[in-house]
Amino acid sequence: MLKKGNKLYSILTGSCPRCNEESMYTTKNPYSFGNLFKMHERCSHCGLKYKMEPSFFYGAMYVSYAVGVAFAVAAFVISYLMAGASLINSFFAIVGTLVVFLPIIIRLSRNIWINLFVKFDSKKKEVKR
Repeated sequence: MLKKGNKLYSILTGSCPRCNEESMYTTKNPYSFGNLFKMHERCSHCGLKYKMEPSFFYGAMYVSYAVGVAFAVAAFVISYLMAGASLINSFFAIVGTLVVFLPIIIRLSRNIWINLFVKFDSKKKEVKR
C-alpha cells in the first residue's frame, strides 16, 4: 500500500524524510510521554540532521493547529452527524478526541513540518561509521 519514497509514508511512519530507512524518534510509541519529543540527532542511514536549526520544530505548531482542527471536525461528524449525539455531547467528544490523540497530533505535525523542507532522495548513500 504505502511504499518507501512516498511523502505520505514518511509522514505516517515518522521515518527519515530523505531515505525512509529509520524512525526519527528514539521511541516509536507516542504515548511514552517522557520520550514524546525525543528525536535522534541524525539519521544513521543517510546522515540527515533532523533539527536543522535551533527551534526548527516551532513551525510544527502551525501545522498542529490544522491537524487538530481536522481531528475535531472528524469527531464532530462522527458524534453529531453519524451517531446523532446532542451538541453538548459532541463538544465533549471533540475535547476527548483532542486529549486522547494529542501525542499523535504532535508527532504527525512534526512529521509534516520536516517533510515540507526535505525531499526523498533514493540515491543518498549510507553514512560510513
